[in-house]
Amino acid sequence: MERTFLMVKPDGVQRGLIGRIISRLEDKGFKMVAGKFLLISEDQAKRHYAEHEGKDFFDNLVSFITSGPVFAMVWEGDEIIELSRIVIGKTNVKEAQPGTIRGDFALHTPRNLIHGSDSPNSAEREIHNFFEQHELVSYEKTISLWN
Repeated sequence: MERTFLMVKPDGVQRGLIGRIISRLEDKGFKMVAGKFLLISEDQAKRHYAEHEGKDFFDNLVSFITSGPVFAMVWEGDEIIELSRIVIGKTNVKEAQPGTIRGDFALHTPRNLIHGSDSPNSAEREIHNFFEQHELVSYEKTISLWN
């Protein structure tokens, strides 16, 4: 099983979409193993967006993600990094297809509701930026979709 970091951004929280976003991920068959509502510190935001440091939009990313509460999550599933990004939709909301989270709900890039890790390395770094190991809950589903 692979793990990924997903986060409902401040615009998704403000619009009351946490439950609908979680439902989309659960409907796909993914399993949430951690989740928490929090305000991101500036240092945490800079670590989160470290790959964009020095780019002209870096300060705007940090400012937006720290502008209000977020809902940070860790999800588990087969090929979840790639599959969750399909469910989420393209980063540019004008390219996000109907049926995806961003295609159905997002209004503006980069205020595009949700963040999803783009690689195993990013997932590991992002999970550790927001969660302690003891906050991740391992469990087996009693009803398997694959059996």
